[in-house]
Amino acid sequence: MSSRPASAAAYPERPVRVLLGFPAGGGADLLTRIVCDWLQRRLGQTFVVENRPGAATNLATEAVVRAPADGYTLLATTTSNLLNGALYDDLRYDFIRDIAPVASVSMQPLALTVGPHVQARTLAAFIAEAKARPGKLNVGHSGTGTISHLAGEALKLQAGIDFLTVPYRGAAPMMTDLLGGRIDAAIDNIAGGIEHIRAGRLRALAVTTATRNEALPDAPALAEAVPGYEAYAIAGFAAPAGTPADVIHKLNAEINAGLADAAVKDRLSSLGVTLLPGAPDDFAKRIALETEKWARVIKRVGIKPN
Repeated sequence: MSSRPASAAAYPERPVRVLLGFPAGGGADLLTRIVCDWLQRRLGQTFVVENRPGAATNLATEAVVRAPADGYTLLATTTSNLLNGALYDDLRYDFIRDIAPVASVSMQPLALTVGPHVQARTLAAFIAEAKARPGKLNVGHSGTGTISHLAGEALKLQAGIDFLTVPYRGAAPMMTDLLGGRIDAAIDNIAGGIEHIRAGRLRALAVTTATRNEALPDAPALAEAVPGYEAYAIAGFAAPAGTPADVIHKLNAEINAGLADAAVKDRLSSLGVTLLPGAPDDFAKRIALETEKWARVIKRVGIKPN
């Protein structure tokens, strides 16, 4: 039997796989599942989230690049996915060339969060302790080269402090160690730890965006203490390059409809994210800007993959 191109009128005719480069349970996983739940209700087919952590999301990205360009394999895209080109010298793909942006979903602030055993109760106190005991505080991140990692490195550079960064294979195991007191602090998407913060199990000392976030109104922006500091993750969906344009635009329209739906908006907003509806070209431009910005940090710090 010969294969036939995907048609937007018929698409999807079978389940769609959505690959995510992080473990289940983190903020990126939760956001992806909210959008996939919307898509399967709208389009009448299952959107199966497959968690493929490893190599700073490189494993998931390459699997999507190698998949048929028919709309049945998608990538849940985060800032981490698009940074591998600056980290690795031997990638077998080019993200800009080989991935077709489908739709942006959100801009996600990160939070600097500490466990209950840490004495510092304010951002100023944390910075003061890091200056007084350089390299002694342990700050977790969700993987070498991820936005969680780069946000910490940018903080060290701009605040003139030093701490030990501890890599994890995603936000969920990092949060387990933070709650257990095995690390002092973590920097990651607000969504991954917001329920622990609200329950008082963790303390958010600051958010990484230029202004405060409505989901954590008591946490200052890092820019209040470190002028000019800003870091955030972007999230969206992408497909293999060559995926039919009508399929991409159908998915884009349905994702944008979800971002306009009151129930979906409320669920996403409760995670502290800012929604980013728009066309595939809008997402492509944002990807290019973020790639350039963080590639400069990677080069300056000299970050190398593990």
